[in-house]
Amino acid sequence: QVQLVESGGGLVQPGGSLRLSCAASGNIFGAYAMGWYRLPPGKQRELVARITSGGRTKYADSVKGRFTISRDNAKNTVYMQMNSLKPEDTAVYYCNAGQDRSGTYYPYPYWGQGTQVTVSS
Repeated sequence: QVQLVESGGGLVQPGGSLRLSCAASGNIFGAYAMGWYRLPPGKQRELVARITSGGRTKYADSVKGRFTISRDNAKNTVYMQMNSLKPEDTAVYYCNAGQDRSGTYYPYPYWGQGTQVTVSS
């Protein structure tokens, strides 16, 4: 069982930056791949970034070059630095613990409560 708590969301102007954090409970955090998903209003959930237990990263095309996922296994925490934010990045952002197999991310049913990111002038 893994419990996840996201933080760092908020209201930001277009072009601004935010850093999301996701703190995990448990002592096997380092064994999981971790992903950040988002749920925009009226749309489907989207996997925007993931990182393997070994630190390999992959991004959705919509955020590539603007978002950076990282992890600190000593702190049981995964981060996502979001730069050059756009109004279309507005969503509730969730972190997830899962598994990476041959480059495909498979989410386990471990989710945080989400953190709202709103990009608006």
